Amino acid sequence: MAAKTIPMHQLKHRADNGLEMSYFDLDDLPKAEEPLGAHRDDHYLFFVLGDGSASLMIDFHELHFSGNSIYYILPGQVHHRISNKVAGGWYVAVDTALVPTEYRDVFEGRLLLQQPVTLNEQQFEQTNQLLRLLYGKFKESNNDTFQLPVAYSLVQAFMGMVANYYCNQNDPGTKAPRSAELARQFKTLLADNLITHKSPSFYAGLMNVTEGYLNEVLKKITGFSVSNLIMNEVMLEAKRLLFYSTLNVKEIAHTLGYQDHTYFSRLFKNSESVTPLEFRGKYLK
Repeated sequence: MAAKTIPMHQLKHRADNGLEMSYFDLDDLPKAEEPLGAHRDDHYLFFVLGDGSASLMIDFHELHFSGNSIYYILPGQVHHRISNKVAGGWYVAVDTALVPTEYRDVFEGRLLLQQPVTLNEQQFEQTNQLLRLLYGKFKESNNDTFQLPVAYSLVQAFMGMVANYYCNQNDPGTKAPRSAELARQFKTLLADNLITHKSPSFYAGLMNVTEGYLNEVLKKITGFSVSNLIMNEVMLEAKRLLFYSTLNVKEIAHTLGYQDHTYFSRLFKNSESVTPLEFRGKYLK
């Protein structure tokens, strides 16, 4: 039997125009074809919660959020619902190509897990009105000459509002544009090169900065050095594969770019205080 891997959901299989959205009433249940299983997405997900509460597991962190709040999931983050209940509110899936760079700087500049933002009544009502307008335009006939351009303009207005809400949080990563851009650039490069390159000097070279400067910037934003962030990402991906896939430890080591699986196992134990097999046994009881 083929080894189980983490599914990647692609927006193009569900939407031709890079946008999918829906509204859920309080206590609606997912459709039968919408499993609770863990998966990744190749696109952004935004949730605007109006009523009730919701719980998600995102990269081994439980996130709980309640009414008048907003949250997003980045492409590539492994997530699943903790309960089968759905709170009342909006779900919006957006292709990465539709997200302007300045908004991506905000969304992806966080090297640690993003947190929900609670909206005040005015913010929530403005967001809700915009999404209702977008939903109406989204449902109109594609034969309308400017239907898609108008819908895309509304999508970008919505993402701008979300980015602004997150910028207004007490987050040093969004108050220094140069730092935010370096953090986003590092995160993108790390995602693209993690399997083959794990040296801080490699990323500093790609970004045309010194390793010391990159360390200084990322430690100021996250509290972690470049080496720590690289190893944290390696270990996160290893835990994802141990938990959600049926690949054995040797296969996981090779998937992550380690030819010596015993060396990988030592790294894992030094980082997580348990062996890969102990981690899998602990969480898959």
